[in-house]
Amino acid sequence: MTTTWGPLPQAAILSGDEPIDGADARLGDFWAWAYSDLRANTVRPMLAEYLVARAVGADRRPRVEWDSHDVLTPEGLRLEVKSGAYLQAWEQARLSSITFGGLRARTWSATDGYSEAGSYNADGYVFAVQTATEHAAYDALDLDQWSFWVLPAARVAATGQRSIRLSVVEEMAGPLVRYADLAQRIREVVVPAA
Repeated sequence: MTTTWGPLPQAAILSGDEPIDGADARLGDFWAWAYSDLRANTVRPMLAEYLVARAVGADRRPRVEWDSHDVLTPEGLRLEVKSGAYLQAWEQARLSSITFGGLRARTWSATDGYSEAGSYNADGYVFAVQTATEHAAYDALDLDQWSFWVLPAARVAATGQRSIRLSVVEEMAGPLVRYADLAQRIREVVVPAA
């Protein structure tokens, strides 16, 4: 579809060294300012998506905010990444309980707008948990502090749920997967849509 303002350009991976003209700053300065709190509920999920994309070799294209799924593998598998953590970016009376939401969602297209009903829009789901339970030890960049579980979309859809507790994911997916084994587990568990 071509509009009067031209076709949508494909986003490129930026290095962070790009200057912000007139501000005596670089793009990396903005990234550091906006995204340094890796406990934030808006930042941690993007880090989890990146980790999954990196594991499967899909980090050569920028994240697309409005895609119906989070990661597209080189083999064409559509992955939805759901993340959680026990610690948050605010004062807590107790550790957070982990529930993964947004399993079923409405899709959007420029021609049709939002779909009427929600659907499970991926071939597989990767559930990621940042496992630190003390702020002094929290390091989202330490992959030993992450646990992953992988489920095919059909198993998630069979629940009929929009959200799912970690304990249910553990029951359905079995033992956690460490980052080093994540790509292999995804390829074992996730099958492309027919």
